[in-house]
Amino acid sequence: MLVLSRHRDESIIIGDNIVITVVDVRGDKVRLGIDAPKEIPVHRQEVYEAIQRERQAEQQQRSSSEQGASSQSEKNGR
Repeated sequence: MLVLSRHRDESIIIGDNIVITVVDVRGDKVRLGIDAPKEIPVHRQEVYEAIQRERQAEQQQRSSSEQGASSQSEKNGR
């Protein structure tokens, strides 16, 4: 992990098209501004993890549904 120190209104550039700016510092909280292309998703970690759990649950449901449909057609002789 790269660790950098920045003051308010200073930025970090990732690649050619992502800019992270320290917008504000209050106590133990830092507010960041992130400028990235629309096609690059940007999420807080807890939101990203929730999205991943949702996707995993959907895949499991789909897999269960497909197995159930396959099993049903075998019973029907198809």
